[in-house]
Formats: sequence, C-alpha cells, structure tokens
Amino acid sequence: MEIYLSAKEKKILLKQARETITAEMESRRPEYSEPISKDSNLSYHCGAFVSLYLINERVDFRRRVLRGCIGNLTANMPLIETVRVVAKEAAFGDPRFLPLKKHELDRSLIEISVISPMTFCHDPAYVKVGVHGLYIKNRGRSGVFLPQVPVEQGWNLTQYFENLCIKAGLPSLAYKALDTEIYTFTAVVFDEE
Repeated sequence: MEIYLSAKEKKILLKQARETITAEMESRRPEYSEPISKDSNLSYHCGAFVSLYLINERVDFRRRVLRGCIGNLTANMPLIETVRVVAKEAAFGDPRFLPLKKHELDRSLIEISVISPMTFCHDPAYVKVGVHGLYIKNRGRSGVFLPQVPVEQGWNLTQYFENLCIKAGLPSLAYKALDTEIYTFTAVVFDEE
C-alpha cells in the first residue's frame, strides 16, 4: 500500500504532536484547532512513530541527538490519533530516557514516520537499506528499525540485520534462523525542518 500525505497533512500532524507534548507539560487538555474530515488521509488507520531530537544550534544546527522515539506498528486507530498517542509516549514514556523537560522541548525537533502495513520477508537479500524498515520476532523477543536508521548509522545490509537482532536481544545471526520471522515496511518520514 502506498502512503500519501499532502504538505498540509504533514504540517497538521507535526503541529498536533507538538501541541500534545506541550499540553502534557502544562497539565492541560490539548487544543486541536484543525477539524479532520473522515475522508482525510489523517483518518486512515495506519501505524506511526514519533522521534524527538535535541538540536544544539551552537555546535551544529544539523546535529541531532535522539531524545525519544516511540511508535505503533499496527493500524488500530486513525493516523491522527496514533500520532497524538505516540508523541506523548516519545516525550514521556521512552524507557531509554528521562521524561522530556520544558527547556528541552524548546530546542527539540519532531520527526514523524508514517508506516505502511508490514509484509513478511521471505528473503533478506531483497531488503533495500534506506527503503525498508524491519521488524523481527523470535523466541518471544522482537525489535524494529525504521528505514532511516541504517542510513543514519552508515550500515550495510548485513550490519542492518545484525544490529536489529542485537536490539531485539537475539544473537546477531538470528535473522538467518528458520524460526525467525522478519517483516518489512516502508515509511513516509518528515520533520519540522
């Protein structure tokens, strides 16, 4: 399934993600001003991830430091709702980080990855670095990487799979095991820049 979002829809998602986080920090209800029609792409059920990056403009405005990333792979609610939920979780519920502080929000960049439905991967050789995100399951463990991660890390295909296994708490070559399930997906990725 091909995902399409207009520039306006992307802007709405980013604005609502930031409003959700800001409202939580200020202990108030979020104020969403844009009405969402039922035929809007924002009403379609699909998964999404929200990543928060701290930007240090004094050092290098292009340098991003991950501050939180949470997502939902399943399409169990409208996209607009998914983004609101995972934005709050990325800011306050990512177990790798302390909850986001107000002074950090002011210098944070929000990135949203809207993901396609997952497809079972029959052959890892067909995975394209930078195009396909990966989800792995084996022995009760799982892990996921968004399509942009191996590009950001400079990984080749083998490193991509090995690091995915390690992230899932599996041996680095577990992706070759017959009892391992691997799924691919694509993503529309955009941020506040």
